[in-house]
Amino acid sequence: NYVETALALFYDCNNDFMGLAIIDDCNICSGGGTNHIANSDKDCAGVCNGTAYENECETCVGGTTGLDDDHCPVTDIDGNVYQTVIIGNQVWMAENLKVSKYRDGTAIATGHSNSAWANLSSGAYAMYDDNSNNGETYGYLYNWYAVDDSRELAPEGWHIPTDNEWQELVDYLGGSSVAGGKMKETGTEHWNSPNTGATNESGFTALPGGYRSSNGNYYGMGYDGSFWSSTEYSSISAWYRELNYYYSDVYRYGINKRFGFSVRCIRD
Repeated sequence: NYVETALALFYDCNNDFMGLAIIDDCNICSGGGTNHIANSDKDCAGVCNGTAYENECETCVGGTTGLDDDHCPVTDIDGNVYQTVIIGNQVWMAENLKVSKYRDGTAIATGHSNSAWANLSSGAYAMYDDNSNNGETYGYLYNWYAVDDSRELAPEGWHIPTDNEWQELVDYLGGSSVAGGKMKETGTEHWNSPNTGATNESGFTALPGGYRSSNGNYYGMGYDGSFWSSTEYSSISAWYRELNYYYSDVYRYGINKRFGFSVRCIRD
């Protein structure tokens, strides 16, 4: 009747007289005495009962976002942003490092002549052929003293991979004879032809940034991608991994710490 209809107007969706609960955007009775917070059933992408979530990098991933955890970027102290990729149980940067400062803000030495580079026993970096465009595309070339510096080359929460961590990556990708192809960027935009075996199925996207030798000269851009480990080979040398345009292998060598190689970081 009319009276019952009129009284019903004073009851909320929780059937409380003069209550404050409302039907929220997810069609759930919220507020008042329901102990339900309005729209609490929306995920971080704003989807009711969605499955997107905020990962440890405070990025909304999964659900309808089209993003996975391997799209979580990392930013260095210079403000450079690097894409990352999950490979097995490891999380790697998918780009070469190009930071000019240690983690504490101290500038890393650069601008050395060939003779000065050849006599260094402290951290330094260079850009291939001293060309900033090469640095932007391929990242910087660091000597091992920069890799080993206690002020830390890698961003917070990241580090330079050990020799064992490199080997874990190689083993996960099927061993040294095939892992290089699975790590190399495809095509010949950066790698010289034939870029043998390149599939980049790992998402590592290795680039042929070349290197600066211990005498200061530059070699190998387009032909080789060489990456430091943080592990010493001897008092004057350290382990590194090398990829080549003509082979699908990953090579492991020990070499003089004064060489300038590319750096990839791995998450702690």
